[in-house]
Amino acid sequence: MANVKIAVIYYSATGTNYQMALEAEKAAKEAGAEVRVRRVKELAPSEAIATNPQWKAHVDVTQHVQEATLDDLDWADGIIFSVPTRFGNMAAQMKQFLDTAGPLWGQGKLVNKTVTAMSSAQNPHGGQEATILSLYTTMYHWGAIVVAPGYTDQTIFGAGGNPYGASATAGGDKVSDEVLAAVRHQTKRLIEITERIASPVHADR
Repeated sequence: MANVKIAVIYYSATGTNYQMALEAEKAAKEAGAEVRVRRVKELAPSEAIATNPQWKAHVDVTQHVQEATLDDLDWADGIIFSVPTRFGNMAAQMKQFLDTAGPLWGQGKLVNKTVTAMSSAQNPHGGQEATILSLYTTMYHWGAIVVAPGYTDQTIFGAGGNPYGASATAGGDKVSDEVLAAVRHQTKRLIEITERIASPVHADR
């Protein structure tokens, strides 16, 4: 088993995508990967955050999580993104972070990295699929290798059947066990494909 490096990069306002990121971290470590969990920088003004007690509480309890940098993208063999939907698109905080990756892209340092994405919304059909696909569009420009979960495991159906990435319905205190199971499968699938790409046996074919 290759010792692959996985970056879990997320944005979360009230905690849903943070929970998914932590589950991905756990699954990746169980699979033998070296893992970094990073949150993208919060762009919303403190006045806006203060109007939502759950948002404010989440910001306060996750101050210990390091902010994502371009070094994390450069370091990783594979990347897991977790981001909520905003009107069918990824949250601006994640988009801003991805937009800073131009220097790495220009040097070809993002080519052939494996990537996969997860999302959440306030209801089961709130734009999760469109959000994940909007993120994958950036990955195609990078020359990265998108590793969607597809219908490769029964956990995908249990979590709602999204073949593009695990999708949660936000609003509760805890992400459902079904979605977390899909997150674990998606993470281990990413690592499996990353290992195949990194393996000298496969590289010689």
